[in-house]
Amino acid sequence: MAHGMLEEFEPRLGQTAQNGQIPAGGALVTHNDLADAAQRIVRNIENVISGKTSTVRLAIAVLLAEGHLLIEDVPGVGKTMLAKALARSIDCSVRRIQFTPDLLPTDVTGVNVYNQETHDFEFRPGAVFANLVVGDEINRASPKTQSALLECMEEHQVTVDSTTYQLQSPFMVVATQNPIEMEGTYPLPEAQRDRFTARIAMGYPAQEAELAMIDQHGMTDPLASLRAVADAAQIRAMIDIVRRTHVSDPVKQYAVELVASTRQHPDLRLGASPRATLHLLRTARAAAALVGREYVLPDDVQHLALPVLAHRLLPSSEAQSHRRTAEQIVHELLRRVPVPTARTH
Repeated sequence: MAHGMLEEFEPRLGQTAQNGQIPAGGALVTHNDLADAAQRIVRNIENVISGKTSTVRLAIAVLLAEGHLLIEDVPGVGKTMLAKALARSIDCSVRRIQFTPDLLPTDVTGVNVYNQETHDFEFRPGAVFANLVVGDEINRASPKTQSALLECMEEHQVTVDSTTYQLQSPFMVVATQNPIEMEGTYPLPEAQRDRFTARIAMGYPAQEAELAMIDQHGMTDPLASLRAVADAAQIRAMIDIVRRTHVSDPVKQYAVELVASTRQHPDLRLGASPRATLHLLRTARAAAALVGREYVLPDDVQHLALPVLAHRLLPSSEAQSHRRTAEQIVHELLRRVPVPTARTH
């Protein structure tokens, strides 16, 4: 899983906020403004999630990269808690979907219902019509229901009975899933996994963090007292700053070569798609902006390669028989693909 790489990602995003408050009304102009605002969101989430700073920061990077996040780990380590804390830290519309085997695609997207008073059909939006959609245990639903998210995740729209409805901005799906070897789960289709910008693992907390959690969660629910420290307008302003973050031609070429190398590796029967290249560079822009930097370095691409690429790769049968994982192959490619040495900003 991506936990090891996230630990490398942490110190690069560890900037302390100088402002006590996020500027009101989305008044974020510079990369330093973004770094300060993001740090306040991180601290707010850490009131609920202890000892997982790197994971929290990567989740925010995915949000600002206009992507979607897949949180995979065993039950009880705080996957849903992280998704809810992120949602409550942003004053946006939030909907939660509990994925079960009997969940229908129309429960996700919406359905046309006949109104006897008007003698006409009217559209009733599904749970996906929100800024932040929390999909809990997504791999407990059937592949048919899982596929209901494909259009909205890629195109930010939903089509029902030939009518297309635009989704709100910002829009993000945060899905949790249990490991596929656990009972009652369906593996996510390749097309579904490819639409998730990054996959992260929570991992077990350190003993100190677990002890603090017992004291913190023992008497009250910390989510109940969590307050929003940003709104939709501010998130849109932050996204706009991320879009303006510069990526030089050598860094672009490095990202392309890194992703292309997965398609030629003998231990992989499915490499990363061109969508993966776009997601890698978008998230690298967000990672740079989160530390107040106006340009992307090759280090940003390297530190994000594992969470962005590994879940999209399928090892060959022979590689699986030798217990070769996608994560190991990504580490190998990071050592093999030359890193640009020319000026990158």
